[in-house]
Parts: sequence; structure tokens; C-alpha cells
Amino acid sequence: MFLSKGLTINDRGHLTIGGCDTVELAAAYGTPLYVMDEDSIREALREYVRSMNEHYPQGGRIAYASKACSFLEMYRIVNEEGCGADVASAGELYTALQAGFPADKLYFHGNNKPAGELCMALEAGVGRIVVDNLPELHRLSAVAKELGRTAEILLRVTPGIDAHTHSFIRTGQIDSKFGLTMENGDALEAVKEALVLEGIVIKGVHCHIGSQIFDADPFIHAAEVLLQFLAEIRRETGAALTEMNLGGGFGIAYTGGDKPRPYSEYMAMVSGALKKKAEELDFPLPFIVLEPGRSIAAPAGITLYTVGGVKEIPGVRTYVSVDGGMADNPRYALYQAEYTVVAAGRMNEPAVRNAAIAGRCCESGDMIQENVPLPAVDSGDLLAVLATGAYNYSMSSNYNRLPRPAVVMAKDGKSRVVVRGETYDDLIRNDI
Repeated sequence: MFLSKGLTINDRGHLTIGGCDTVELAAAYGTPLYVMDEDSIREALREYVRSMNEHYPQGGRIAYASKACSFLEMYRIVNEEGCGADVASAGELYTALQAGFPADKLYFHGNNKPAGELCMALEAGVGRIVVDNLPELHRLSAVAKELGRTAEILLRVTPGIDAHTHSFIRTGQIDSKFGLTMENGDALEAVKEALVLEGIVIKGVHCHIGSQIFDADPFIHAAEVLLQFLAEIRRETGAALTEMNLGGGFGIAYTGGDKPRPYSEYMAMVSGALKKKAEELDFPLPFIVLEPGRSIAAPAGITLYTVGGVKEIPGVRTYVSVDGGMADNPRYALYQAEYTVVAAGRMNEPAVRNAAIAGRCCESGDMIQENVPLPAVDSGDLLAVLATGAYNYSMSSNYNRLPRPAVVMAKDGKSRVVVRGETYDDLIRNDI
């Protein structure tokens, strides 16, 4: 059943995370509540680093994708594990810097970075700015000249690869808002321009083909396509670029039907393909960067909810209403994302009904999950939604003026708040 090593059942029949009883966590901190297992986060980071060192000793870096889940303590953990991070906004950049994250290990993303954010990144000394398009390249050059600084960049390209995932999270195909298209020559022309623009030093290329991908073949194909492009750049311009960022998108188990590969298998297969392709092209192996986010944060997190009531409509369905919903987890409402839901205080009891888990927002579509097998839960019972460590807290909102829940970190049977829950005063802080 369990999707993370940090989850167990104790002798009281309660779900535990990081050695902490979830029923006790809910009593101590209230619900809704995000809970993350620190050891699971660290072990995922370490596994990526180990697999990189083992299979690609030529040189590489793991850069945690901030958009999955970012707050000060997450950046501290990522930094302590020797990894970099990618940031996709000035807000993520600011948070990382406030956590003491080394700026030179940051990769700054985004398809429409304003001049002010580019200025902020340059002044902070961000390691690589990932340029998405020609207007941004010119904007960055102008900002760099004005500041008297040099921007070391990667160019984001779209390699034309369909990763066979949900259309909302496919980003490597030609029809994408991200990146410079390789097929029509835009990417090569942008490289040529970057090589001569003042204030710009192009170090390599970047791609991201999508998210929640289980098949290794798209990653292998993307690596080969990018290496072929680096060889083309050398042939056309004489410039030997040395870096290749392959993005992230490695799939995780949200339900028992999801079968992700061990991270080391991805790395072994991509590394083998790169070495073979480099030899074929007579091109030196580049420094590579991987940007996993979901696969590090998601399995480490759960969300706890208290049941408010049960509504049975005979012959139709049973609704189990909880004290959270699309404001703290919008993914089901957005694209019917699948999750595993359990009765955290009644783990040893058999399921007696299938239920729709309904949120409290004023929307008919505010659902957490449907067709969930549950024991006979009632008001006051505790539900846990598993694998919510990514794209839940980071995508949460104040819809219906709901305060965002707290984030608690669990480790070795102890818990600590790493993000305070919002108060009603927080909701009106910026109102005038």
C-alpha cells in the first residue's frame, strides 16, 4: 500500500510518518496539515547523487526543482546534501538566497523573466540563467551591460519529444510555450546570436520534456538529441559548449498501479546512451545537470484532513467531506490527478464503501479524489492523502479566503513546524 519508506502503521492502528503518529500530529497542529518526512527527502537526494557519481563520473549535478515545493528549510536540506537548485521566479530565488543557498549553484528558469528579475539574478551571482527565447536573450544582454556583469547562460530548446504524459505537463514537444524550437532552426540561430552578444557567455543547452514520466526512452532520446545539437553547434560555429541540462520529470508512485523505475536505472541508461553517442560524434562528454523535484518531494509528504461529515446518496455515491480541498491541493480539480487516500486513525480496518472525498470550497468540482475505498469513517475521523509533498503546498491558494495550512517536518519520531500556518490576519495583511 505504502508509497514511501517513511510511512508505517503503529500498534494503535495509526498511520505514522517519520516515526510520528499522524493522529497525534493532527491533535497537536490541527488540520489541514502538510507533513513531510525529512529522511525520505534526504535519501532521495542522496540516491540521485550516488547514481550520478556511479554512472557519470565525467561530471554532473543534481539541481532540485523548486517549483515542486519550496520553503527555507527545504533549501537548507538540499544544500546540506550537496545539490543545486533550479528556481523559476524571483520569489523562489529570494527564498533560496534567504536560506543561505549558494547562488552559484542556482539555475534561473522561466519563459518570461522581467528585466527586474534578471537584474536580481545577476546581482546575486546566480550560476546559470536559462534563457527561453530571443527577446529574453536581448533583455538579459542589456541588463548585463548596464550592470557591468557577465551572464553565464544555458539556452532552453524544445527537442520535439512527446513524453506521453498529461497534455498540461508536456513541455518538450514543438507546440510548447517553453524554449527555442530546434526543428525550424530557431535554436541554432539563438546560439549564434548568444555567441556574439555583449554581456553573454553561453555555456550549454537545456531541455525539459515533461513530468511524471515512467519510461526511460524519452530521457535517453532527449540526451541524444541535445548531444547531437551540441555537435551541430560546434560544426556550424566552432564553439564547443560544455554543459547539458536534461531537466527532470521522473515519475513517482501516487497509487499502487504506478511503477516508477529506480533513479539509478534512469541514470545508467542515460549515461550509457550519452557515452555511445559522444563516441559516435567524436564529441567530449558534457557536464550534465538533472532537475528532479517531484520525485524528491512528493513521496516524502502527506496531507492530513479531518472528516466533517458523510453524505450518502443511495444508488449514486457517498461523499466524505473534509476540512481542506482545492485550496490546498488543486491538482485533482485541475487534471484529475490520482492519489491514494487512507483513514489515518483506522489503518487496520477493512474498507466497507467507496467514497468521493469532497473539499470545503464553494465549487462543485472541489474534490480530492473519487472512488476511494474506506472503512466506515464519520465526523472527526482523520484522512491522509499520500504523496502530496510536491505541487500541493507550492500550488496552494487562499481561495474562499482559506488560510494556507502549516508544513511540519517529521524525523525520528519528532516533529517541528517549518512553515507556520496562515492566520486570518495574514489574509488581510496587504489589504488597504
